[in-house]
Amino acid sequence: MNPRLNQLQPYPFQRLRDLFAGVTPNPELAPINLSIGEPKHATPAFIRAALTDALDGLANYPITQGGESLRKAIAGWCENRYGVRLDPATQILPVNGSREALFAFAQAAIDPSRHVKRVISPNPFYQIYEGAALLAGAKPYFLNTRPENGYRMDFGLVPEDMWADVQLVYVCSPGNPTGKVMALAEWRELFDLAERHHFVIASDECYSEIYFEEEALAEGGAGAPRSGDATPESGAATASQPLLTSRISGGGPPLGALTAAKQLGRDFTRLIVFNSLSKRSNVPGLRSGFVAGDAEVIRQFLLYRTYHGSAMNPAIQAASTAAWQDEAHVVENRRQYREKFAAVMPVLKDVLEFDAPDAAFYLWAKVPRSPRWNDDAEFARELYREKHVTVLPGSYLAREVTGVNPGKGFVRIALVDSLAPCVEAANRIIDFVNR
Repeated sequence: MNPRLNQLQPYPFQRLRDLFAGVTPNPELAPINLSIGEPKHATPAFIRAALTDALDGLANYPITQGGESLRKAIAGWCENRYGVRLDPATQILPVNGSREALFAFAQAAIDPSRHVKRVISPNPFYQIYEGAALLAGAKPYFLNTRPENGYRMDFGLVPEDMWADVQLVYVCSPGNPTGKVMALAEWRELFDLAERHHFVIASDECYSEIYFEEEALAEGGAGAPRSGDATPESGAATASQPLLTSRISGGGPPLGALTAAKQLGRDFTRLIVFNSLSKRSNVPGLRSGFVAGDAEVIRQFLLYRTYHGSAMNPAIQAASTAAWQDEAHVVENRRQYREKFAAVMPVLKDVLEFDAPDAAFYLWAKVPRSPRWNDDAEFARELYREKHVTVLPGSYLAREVTGVNPGKGFVRIALVDSLAPCVEAANRIIDFVNR
């Protein structure tokens, strides 16, 4: 077997299972799981219908490039969302969810003939980035994203002589777990570095459609979310009661890499964007997304995927086409998340320290000091034991760099369940901390 497999670390949720081994949660309380970023809102009926109506397509082999109707639907969505026009034939490639594509991309993008191979990643991070780099024969270089630096990747910390070895840079915006959205100045810096050092940018934007204000997309794309109040339909607050205060102010939806490139007068050379229907459309089981950007890079990635066996099921293509062509269900999805943040954040603010996210559905909360726990893992274990609420220790999402694990002392709370369980979990956390 490939000896590089031995470099892979246990996935965070395996570590969480090990942490809870032998622990009996309070049997008088129903379980509430806020650890995994799996949407729990109902899958829209029209997507389910599109899937079942296309089952005759199972009689045919799909092509790896995906059907023309799906690629055109994605191109239309990108034009409306990002303000960019992409060639459906050369600049868009459907994938079986962003996770598999993020992993597979490194296998195609990393040049194994080079003696030293580096992949830059945020820290904390989505663990696929690390595994993809290691199995491609590269070594990850982590940039800590901490409250002190606004949860941004500080590329100035990369040693100047290392840039020559960097082949791929993963970024995640909105960030997992912080919800941080990259600003235009950050994109400018990253694009300049890619041009100077000839690496490829892999921009993971799977949380891009979970934000907190509805407004029309401006010509040329959208910026980051503004501070705002709960909307009237949420019933959670009045206009005089601010609920979500983002660190970045601006337009509605988060700024994406494609829009940033256009605003900066650049083309999409060395840029690949990854997006997904899982969070946007509440279909994590569909495993459907896309990559878009540099046509030459996509051409070579398509060649890789032809051998990898990554063609999308025809029925899933039909359901995906329907999903990308509809925005009403996405607006409703955001309303539900907005309602949950509006209800949960005021409840938790007195016991947990956190910034309101720019976007996405996580709270990245600092664990309070207590003699009842020594770190974030013990906090999560005892919360599970006493209150039957599951959150993810932040240290499980990060690696120690220069003596610091930037996830240590934090927990990730995914507000993915319906409103009532999320509020109930928040109240249990208050009781737990204040006991």
